[in-house]
Amino acid sequence: MLLPWAYETAERVLAPVLPRRWAHVQGVASKAQTLSAAVGDEAALLEAAAVLHDVGYAPDLSRTGFHPLDGAYFLRSIDAPERLVCLVAHHSCAIREARMRGLESEINQFPDEGSAVRDALWFCDLTTTPDGEPTTFTERVAEIKERYGPADLVTAFITEAEGDLGAAIARTEQRMVNSPKRQST
Repeated sequence: MLLPWAYETAERVLAPVLPRRWAHVQGVASKAQTLSAAVGDEAALLEAAAVLHDVGYAPDLSRTGFHPLDGAYFLRSIDAPERLVCLVAHHSCAIREARMRGLESEINQFPDEGSAVRDALWFCDLTTTPDGEPTTFTERVAEIKERYGPADLVTAFITEAEGDLGAAIARTEQRMVNSPKRQST
């Protein structure tokens, strides 16, 4: 019953206070539903991580001011599965931004598994607009840079992480192409 719980938790935490963020995570989760061939038996974990990846933006959950960590701390506090907690902590190459924020030791409490599920989560987040619509990775990065502006730490982070993020997206696309499940359809 991971998925119903994940959706209920994300909706309860995000929808009332951050409706646009709620729209984004719904779009990310919808994209996750299309990637089952890339992650096989872990499709439900991917979708749960997709719908929960931004819960740390909820103002009531702020502990560090860095949403991947705040989301992971929240999920851990409510006894979410540890893999899910770690996927949220490390979504979209969060380690790089954590270093820039002086939070590397905190994020390192959550192992980054570097798996197909992790890559697919990054793919989903970085090919979905803030309003939950599909976009390209290039357009999403440009949108983030424009929204935050050239002097913001988030712009510096996304610029530094662009290669790692693009590589995760390429690996996910390759897994989709090479999937026996996809080839048999």
